[in-house]
Amino acid sequence: MEIVLETNNLEKKYKDFRALNHTNMHIEKGAIYGLVGKNGAGKTTLIRIICGLQEPTSGEYILYDKSNKNSGIITVRKRMGAIIETPSIYGEMSARDNLIEQYKLVGMPSLDGIEELLKLVGLEETGKKKTKNFSLGMKQRLGIAIALAGNPDFLILDEPINGLDPKGIIEIRELILKLNKERKITILISSHYLDELSKIATHYGFLDNGSIIQEITNEELMKKMEHKIELKVSKVKEFVKYFEENKISYEVIDSKNINVYGENNLSKFITELSQKNLIADEIHEKEESLENYYMNLIGGDNDD
Repeated sequence: MEIVLETNNLEKKYKDFRALNHTNMHIEKGAIYGLVGKNGAGKTTLIRIICGLQEPTSGEYILYDKSNKNSGIITVRKRMGAIIETPSIYGEMSARDNLIEQYKLVGMPSLDGIEELLKLVGLEETGKKKTKNFSLGMKQRLGIAIALAGNPDFLILDEPINGLDPKGIIEIRELILKLNKERKITILISSHYLDELSKIATHYGFLDNGSIIQEITNEELMKKMEHKIELKVSKVKEFVKYFEENKISYEVIDSKNINVYGENNLSKFITELSQKNLIADEIHEKEESLENYYMNLIGGDNDD
């Protein structure tokens, strides 16, 4: 398992305010890593530090095996592209001219690849149209093209679908998946749209008060979030025997609690148990969304 980015006890203080607090994060090569956190949790501060726009107060981050304390970080950072908050676009220029300027900025030896990038983000037909007249979705896609100008294999996107209409959201989602699957680009994406994030992320980092409180794969998260029936029983062994005989997916939590997974009809399930003389003391049906999972994890109400 190759780690593209790792942070170790990263801290950022502004006088008496601690924006990042011993933040530890790990992003595997090939992942789409969803960074989840409320406003003020420290997402943008973390991203700005990783991109070299701010210095941490303490701790370190390691990008492609190079510590930020090593001069080699400058070289490996060239393998990274990013959009932080809003894309940097020259409104009086066309999409193509914006890309030409970015090519010059990152020191690309030729203009080869610009047409391919425009086609990749669906802007090949915009011609000389000034980008100030683009829709928000078009501007976001151009921003991603600009971030890709140096052929990075690690892309950081800070709230890339913020303010977009449903069509724009779908376009960005499909573009992110395409970059990850076809170009093998590792992606760190922060977003408030947790339902949308759940459609693309392979890994998650949950950030609260400047700390990563949990890192989890999508598979692990789906297991925790899937439809389940929680049983409180007095005879765990008898229930387990029934579940084994009927090939019902279950998990023994402790001496009195069992979770049953899968799309079981609750009324039918209870009837079937009672027919076998299996009576639970308590039964609860649960199905979580990513948003509910996060809010339960940090405790409290969503104030975004």
